[in-house]
Amino acid sequence: MMEPYTVLIVDDVRTNLLVIGQCLKGLYNVREAISGAQCLKLARTEPQPDLILLDVVMPDLDGYQVCKALKADPMTAEIPVIFVTGKDSDDDEQHGLQLGAVDYITKPIRPAIVRARVSAHIQLKQQRDKLQHMALHDQLTGLYNRHFLVESARQRLARVVRHRTPLTVVLIDIDHFKKINDAHGHLTGDKVLTKVAKLLESNTRREDVVARLGGEEFVILLECPLDVAAQKMEQLRQQVERLEPEGLHVTASFGLVEASPYNADFSHLLVMADDGVYKAKAQGRNHVICCRAETSAIKPKTSPQE
Repeated sequence: MMEPYTVLIVDDVRTNLLVIGQCLKGLYNVREAISGAQCLKLARTEPQPDLILLDVVMPDLDGYQVCKALKADPMTAEIPVIFVTGKDSDDDEQHGLQLGAVDYITKPIRPAIVRARVSAHIQLKQQRDKLQHMALHDQLTGLYNRHFLVESARQRLARVVRHRTPLTVVLIDIDHFKKINDAHGHLTGDKVLTKVAKLLESNTRREDVVARLGGEEFVILLECPLDVAAQKMEQLRQQVERLEPEGLHVTASFGLVEASPYNADFSHLLVMADDGVYKAKAQGRNHVICCRAETSAIKPKTSPQE
């Protein structure tokens, strides 16, 4: 069952919090903040609110300042904000909308209006979330897609250059996948891909990125050094071998390469990881091979591939 959407109500007057909270009781998970500063803190706290009802007149930070801060922070910029205020001039409403608010509710509170406005914007957020999920995820496996992978790699490699954070790029190729499709059909092949994808996702951390690169190839971005990543991937290789999706014996070949401030081009790192996969297949497949910048030689894809 899907968790109810979370609405954060922000008002320095307790009575207003109670009145609005009663309007939404039983429909949403309601959270409360009594100041602009508390709103900014709760907006960044998991689970983040799906919608914020924000009073304008508050003593520390007013609603306009809070909205501006929310929209300036990438972590909170996409949370829709509805102003709730006694100010009802066109100029006030225009100013709020220009700051990024999606709607304006005037006091005194009318419960039916509050419920209708909140419902409308929650539905819009549902649609937006669905479209965003489709844009960033592979439709077959549910993993992140190539578009998300490239953007995420760009951000993480920037941290490698700037802060020397560890990052290992892993390329995984299911062995003999064409034979699975040819012998058992593409529907079975799709089920194999889906089950392998779930295994990869369930055996990585939240901060890691698991994506389907295309076909039977997957990429994992691991925030750890090469030696640690190699141990993790050896365990994962064994789990793939034991998986037997659709009753089939399936194995995979793994190529690993660690990024560095001097080797932070994602395209080049993928080529190096692919070189590791090539070597794993040349050695009989079902291997984990680590490639290093100073020793990796790019080889053309020939018969060992698949």
